[in-house]
Amino acid sequence: MEDMVSSVKKLRAEADLAHQIAMSATDDKKRELYERLAAHFRQVAVEIEKAISD
Repeated sequence: MEDMVSSVKKLRAEADLAHQIAMSATDDKKRELYERLAAHFRQVAVEIEKAISD
C-alpha cells in the first residue's frame, strides 16, 4: 500500500512539473504535449487512488 501512495505522490509531482514546462514552452506543439502528459499523470494518479480506496 505504501508503494501505491508513493506512486501517487510521484505522479502528482511529475504532473506539476509537466504543467510548469508547458507553461514555459514557446512552441505550441510542445505546450500541448506537456499539457497532455500532465493530464495523463493526473489521471493515472486518480486511478491509483481509486484502487487504494477499494
